[in-house]
Amino acid sequence: MNITVLGSTGSIGTQTLEVAEAIGAKITALTAFRNIKLLELQARKFRPRVAVIADESRYNDLKIALADTNIKVAAGEASIVEASAVKVDRVVNALVGISGLLPTEAAIKAGNDVALANKETLVAGGEYIMKLARNNGVRVLPVDSEHSAIFQSLQGCHDKNEIKKILLTCSGGAFFGRTDLSGITPDDIYNPNWDMGKKVTLDSATLANKGLEFIEAVRLFGVSPEQIEVVIHRESLLHSAVEFIDGAIIAQIGAPDMHVPIGFALAYPNRAAIPSKKLSLSEIGSMTFAKPDYDTFTALSGFMSAMKKGGGYTAIANAVNDAAGALFLDGKISFTRIGELICEAVETFPEMNAENTSDIMIADWAGTEFVKRKTRKSNI
Repeated sequence: MNITVLGSTGSIGTQTLEVAEAIGAKITALTAFRNIKLLELQARKFRPRVAVIADESRYNDLKIALADTNIKVAAGEASIVEASAVKVDRVVNALVGISGLLPTEAAIKAGNDVALANKETLVAGGEYIMKLARNNGVRVLPVDSEHSAIFQSLQGCHDKNEIKKILLTCSGGAFFGRTDLSGITPDDIYNPNWDMGKKVTLDSATLANKGLEFIEAVRLFGVSPEQIEVVIHRESLLHSAVEFIDGAIIAQIGAPDMHVPIGFALAYPNRAAIPSKKLSLSEIGSMTFAKPDYDTFTALSGFMSAMKKGGGYTAIANAVNDAAGALFLDGKISFTRIGELICEAVETFPEMNAENTSDIMIADWAGTEFVKRKTRKSNI
């Protein structure tokens, strides 16, 4: 198996390379944002044809670092798109933010199956991307733990009319049970079960992450928003489930370890022995479940409203969340303002199209500009 890893120096990217090594996959291309030191180490170990650094100012440093190898060095977002279009068995998209959209499009047009960890691709442009995948006869395989769990639970289901409901689980984030979220600072943000990057950890705390995953699930599995129920599951052991029309519920249970969904996406339709944490049900003893507090965690309800409105609203909501989240982490707006801005944008924006990448990028720009307008010093 030959794979390309986009975002190889991040958490998902590094774990993907661990899984790839375990199953004997060959690496065709590696891309990173700006971590030259780790990208060099990865390139020397896995010997890809090309290594790409997104930050063009670091091109010469990477070129010098790999000068004694025959690895092609490139830089810039256009080079990442080009690398995505090289024919391989899987393109693993572990990029962050809307930057993952164009590489996903390029990979699909080249006939590559995509193992997708980049939420924003499906949140901002999922209708277009899934239609493009169907038209090109390729698969979009989920890497998120929840969507992988749903995907695994659907194995053997040959008719989506058999699906009654998807149960999308959520840890509840750092502030589960609180009804007053005022005064929260960036230093207060953490995730109770997963080791993740700063942005994803924040999205988990606001429950925006679950809103993003709600939209992903609608688009990946072709169900209606009304067929998805968000369930708080603090232990993060039951990663999601599917309820069928006969009343049966099938779930995927395991330790919180991203090697498992990554491994399933790479080895599909088979399973492979991979390095992963093991789970003893007898030692756990019990699991708990609860309903989300939509009134307190308004980012979640905002994203769900965006999905119900459809079109470009999901791209707008995604951009608002990214821009507002960055401002919060810089100490410029309050924690609660993130959800407020998402809801306000979804409620007030005129309808926008999302029929191609140009439409999607315009909606993304509009969402970012909305946050800039609403958070100027006089409006914060």
